[in-house]
Amino acid sequence: MQESEWQFQDDRGQLSRSTHRPTRVIAYIQAGATLWDHGIRPVGIYGSHHDGAAPDRAKSGALPLDEIGYLGAGSDIDLDRLLGERPDLVVAVTYGGGQVYGIDPDTAKHLEEQVPVAVIDVGQAHDLDAVRERFADLARALGATDADDSLEPLRRARQRLRDATAAVSPGPRVLALSPAGDDQAHLARPGAWPELRALTACGVTLAAPPEGPGANWATLGLDAAEALRPDILLVDVRANATPLAALRDSAAWQALEARARIVPWNPEAPCSPAGHARLFDLAAEAVTAAGSARD
Repeated sequence: MQESEWQFQDDRGQLSRSTHRPTRVIAYIQAGATLWDHGIRPVGIYGSHHDGAAPDRAKSGALPLDEIGYLGAGSDIDLDRLLGERPDLVVAVTYGGGQVYGIDPDTAKHLEEQVPVAVIDVGQAHDLDAVRERFADLARALGATDADDSLEPLRRARQRLRDATAAVSPGPRVLALSPAGDDQAHLARPGAWPELRALTACGVTLAAPPEGPGANWATLGLDAAEALRPDILLVDVRANATPLAALRDSAAWQALEARARIVPWNPEAPCSPAGHARLFDLAAEAVTAAGSARD
């Protein structure tokens, strides 16, 4: 290898190589928000098949969307337009199997024929710390210099959650879901989500939907969610989820709201120390509040 050559092995085991360290990075929106938290500025971002003509603010973290181009989403991604940004690296994510998420397979194939593509696995095969570390590895390879104390807020947030769950007995039941219309929701299977497994490791009691179709979600009526008797609801805030305002006339949702504390949940939050610290902080606040409500 020449001394000036840059390389990075992604989570598919594929090696991205360049004669120089990439400086024009295009990324899936979640990956771009993660890199931004590490001090790496992408020149463009793109969305998934769940996204639309504008970037989803829930996924974009602290990205300055008025300064960074949005190149479309899913089947609407124009390969020529993407290549017109002259990227020297594309950063993508996968939920397993190595398939590039958010881009049609044929488009992804043609893209990789012309630009190095680094893919990070954010799916259930890895725990939350491993996902975060892989993004950190990539960010360092792209020139990021993390401060030694960058993980300290995350450590504090995680300990805060452990302390909160230890102080409440029995612990509140937590259900994660994504509203899907006025009468149903996608109920998260806790074992399929690295962040939900991380909450469980801190003592949080996660309610699980019944066995059935769906690896990550069980799509059921809102009455099935109410039957799980959650004390806390982690509710998907992404643009593709039904907004809570549209559920106000649902009797089943009213029953859920009457018994459960509503906490915003972003299944595609930045995979950075700052992004993960927010998750633990929100969970700790909700557990503490649920415990206080019993007193």
